[in-house]
Amino acid sequence: MEQEEIVGDLDQSVGYVLKQVQASLHTAMDEVLRPLGLTVAQYACLELLGQHSGLSNSELARRAFVTRQSMNLVLRRLQERGLLTRPAHAPHGRALPTELTRAGQSTLREASVAVRAVEQQLFSPLSQAQQRRLREDLAACAAAAIANY
Repeated sequence: MEQEEIVGDLDQSVGYVLKQVQASLHTAMDEVLRPLGLTVAQYACLELLGQHSGLSNSELARRAFVTRQSMNLVLRRLQERGLLTRPAHAPHGRALPTELTRAGQSTLREASVAVRAVEQQLFSPLSQAQQRRLREDLAACAAAAIANY
């Protein structure tokens, strides 16, 4: 029976270091979004709607990497705060298109500035060219992962 190869030193594991960066980014984003009354998932939802108005719950959930049930809660909280609107009835099929209100656009602008500052700080050890290369390399890995699953 062959023994599976172990990962070895975690500091040499790309996946482990990537998870450390992701966890650090999430924690820092949480800290800057909390004063705005937002969670990271709520911010992701606002950012997606700011770029793609009219997305459905399912599409938002997929793009924000959360379940549809979780996104439904996110949308409900944001709607209660007056940051987005959803029609009572779907104009076509069952999907309810979601749009930001003016208050939602304003909150998104403020949150985006805070999150960009976090990203700039986190990636400050890298030059602009290194950041671009990292983004391209990670996008290639993400595309390969999607193609394989």
